[in-house]
Amino acid sequence: MAEPEAISFFNKDPLLLKASKKSPLLSRMVILVFAMVCGVYIYSVCLKQISIYTKTKLLNIQLIENPCHVNAIDLSEIPYVHYPNPETFSRAECEHNPVQFFAILSMQRSGSGWFETLLNSHVNVSSNGEIFSVKDRRRNISSVVQTLDKVYNLDWFSSASKNQCSAAVGLKWMLNQGLVEHHKEIAEYFNRKGVSAIFLFRRNLLRRMVSMLANSYDRYAKQLNGTHKSHVHTHEEVSLSLSLLSLSCMNLSSLAVA
Repeated sequence: MAEPEAISFFNKDPLLLKASKKSPLLSRMVILVFAMVCGVYIYSVCLKQISIYTKTKLLNIQLIENPCHVNAIDLSEIPYVHYPNPETFSRAECEHNPVQFFAILSMQRSGSGWFETLLNSHVNVSSNGEIFSVKDRRRNISSVVQTLDKVYNLDWFSSASKNQCSAAVGLKWMLNQGLVEHHKEIAEYFNRKGVSAIFLFRRNLLRRMVSMLANSYDRYAKQLNGTHKSHVHTHEEVSLSLSLLSLSCMNLSSLAVA
């Protein structure tokens, strides 16, 4: 009879020790906090990247406009057409009128004064004479460029200046007035600015010699009546200049014989 009791004792349900279940609310809170931290981090990174590309900066931007229409100008002439903006005055209603730059390159007693007078007889053409006859304006390339900029910006005032409505502006430049010494820099300046170079030479050397002798006579005679033998305008003045040349040649020949 004791044996069945033992069997019944071992058939009873054993005592099972189970671990206590964790609260699902705690795990969910941990996951939620982790997701919030990741979201905040990702949002901050994206916000920094957006701020880099969308950050506005105050820039001093100057809008350069050219409202002037050049439809009537040939394409090959556009590099030689300019719209100066003078600092000393306003071009007013003529600010849209194109201006061309030129330079008369010559030697003394080659007719450049007569040619420049013809140019200045036009109401819209300004040729400002021998600007570089003053040594301070050609002592170095910087002073040369500064003077040229002033001329071509219409800020150079002389008796030939037409100011507002100039259609062409330039100067007369002798080869011995700094032009040969700085010819490379000046050529680059002319190409960059679109300056038309007018080479003026006197083919007739005899006439150039007459003009040189007449100019020498004017320099020493200094006549009070204002007449100058080096600038002839009539046939009578030409005859007088030729007689002066023949007299000079006779004196030279007599000196050679003696």
